[in-house]
Amino acid sequence: MSASSRTKKRNAVGKKASKELTALNEQKEKEALDPPVLQVTKDVPKPGTSKLKQEIEEDGPWTPGAYTAFKIIMSARLCAAAWNLVGDCDETYNYWEPTHYLLIGKGFQTWEYSPVYAIRSYAYIMLHTLPMRFYMLLAAPNPIMLFFVLRCVLAFVCTLCEVYFYKGVWKQFGSNTARILLCFQIMSAGMFISSSAYLPSSFCMYMTFLSYGGWYLQKYEVAIMATAASAILGWPFAGIIGAPIAIDILVRKQKFKLFILWCFLALITFLAPSVQIDQHYYGKLVIAPLNIVMYNVFTEHGPDLYGVEPFSFYFINGVLNFNIAFVLALVSLPFVILSIKLLKEKQRGIPCWLSISAMYIWFIIFFTRPHKEERFLYPVYPLICVCAAITVDYIQKWWEKIFPSKNVWHYSENTSWISVFIGIFFTLMSVSRIIAVYQAYHAPLDLYVELHKISSDPKVHTLPEDRAVNVCVGKEWYRYPSSFFLPGQNWNLQFLQSEFKGQLPKPYSTEPDATRLIPTEMNDMNKEEPSRYVNISKCHYLVDLDLPTETDLEPRYSSKTEEWKILVSIPFLDASRSHRVFRAFYIPFVSNRYCVYENYNLMKTTRTKKVLKQRAPAR
Repeated sequence: MSASSRTKKRNAVGKKASKELTALNEQKEKEALDPPVLQVTKDVPKPGTSKLKQEIEEDGPWTPGAYTAFKIIMSARLCAAAWNLVGDCDETYNYWEPTHYLLIGKGFQTWEYSPVYAIRSYAYIMLHTLPMRFYMLLAAPNPIMLFFVLRCVLAFVCTLCEVYFYKGVWKQFGSNTARILLCFQIMSAGMFISSSAYLPSSFCMYMTFLSYGGWYLQKYEVAIMATAASAILGWPFAGIIGAPIAIDILVRKQKFKLFILWCFLALITFLAPSVQIDQHYYGKLVIAPLNIVMYNVFTEHGPDLYGVEPFSFYFINGVLNFNIAFVLALVSLPFVILSIKLLKEKQRGIPCWLSISAMYIWFIIFFTRPHKEERFLYPVYPLICVCAAITVDYIQKWWEKIFPSKNVWHYSENTSWISVFIGIFFTLMSVSRIIAVYQAYHAPLDLYVELHKISSDPKVHTLPEDRAVNVCVGKEWYRYPSSFFLPGQNWNLQFLQSEFKGQLPKPYSTEPDATRLIPTEMNDMNKEEPSRYVNISKCHYLVDLDLPTETDLEPRYSSKTEEWKILVSIPFLDASRSHRVFRAFYIPFVSNRYCVYENYNLMKTTRTKKVLKQRAPAR
């Protein structure tokens, strides 16, 4: 090739490269001036084609992100921490009282914490003392503030677990199910009650959020560890909830090494420290989860000594706490299986029947037990919410199938009114329930807060600062919120004999290592121990609900004006004389006409010591 030919070729190549470079620069300038907002239509057919519909089916409608969900849920949980009542005497005497003893050196001990039986773990208590101890390092140990600090910490932990579960549901079931779930979680009365409760069943609920969130996200390590923590640190029966997870890992995925390894790590992480902590406090080798199972399953009476309820108990309780969502959850499994078959859907990830089966396993076991309590359902509250959300999602799919719409990218676009209607109804019923419970039963917490104010008022509380002060309760023993609400170390709660014939707790011994000492006059048969009662002559203050009926052991103390002066009165619902529906759900301008309230009273003795001794009943 001649020199002139090579020169021409180089010029041609240079011109071509120059044109391409100029075009590229112009394109960059154009993009800089008018950048694309969202590149979702690249290589996608025109609207209306099957490929576009498939992609948007996968992306789904708008759904709040994890951070937004966190802020919304956290707001609801902090409201629960501030306004929720202590609705279970087991929460008071088996958890708040031992915590008060470990922190301050005083508190009530139940038979479950006797070294003879040792069916409760101090490891669980120690875990919850950590944020309270931290607060005590930063500020003066105001006991009521300690109470609410722990509640706020529980609300925060619950929120984190809920958001993780929300992300897992989003991946497993889609964005439409996730946003419906978010409504059920945030607004339900059941979550309001359980989220900040200091109970192992609430802790197990947190772990259900974590374990199922991890499972749905295919984070099997998280699922295994959370299930183990639930069973070992919380409540051993909660391990049943992990059965579907184990089936998926071992049978479907056949990840035997992963399962064995993380089960072993869970035992080292949770069981070994808890056994060591309990050995320290009980003074002997104790495996509390095993003791709980042995007492509840392998004794002749089990927990039935503490009351039995009819088969309908949990159905009524579920409707009260989740209203329409509970009904939707109950029908979810057959409805979803039938819908998947008839709609010919291809399932992604975990089979739907397996992912929600734990709720039914739990119901079969606990619905058939004679002894029933509301808190026994806490561990499956997350599953009730997700099962209800899945049912609503498939109702929307059926509507779109029966009444198809044109030019609709996602089935929820034309059926969102269904989830909105259910969400509004659910929210109204839930808020109505929360207000009804608060108005009806919040008086004990308010009254003991007032007791603090009275203790610092020298015009009312005239006893010397160093003198022991007795606050007495009779039939209201089980509504006592905890010793965190007593004004000081020299204030004591005392029990008066009432119509209750079961076993009451007794104060921890004042000797060193009191947790290792075997307390006298305790039994595991719920038999009455008369040694728990004090003579009314020793009472400086008295807390009582003034009901119109009275007995010899439960008189109307407030009517004895020569002996007692009422300091504080707060309305409290008389359930026996109130309408069942209107006491369960608050309806403005209507409920008050069908509900009867009596006075929850704080009284101070007006009798002299001599008169008290003369009138004190013989024991």
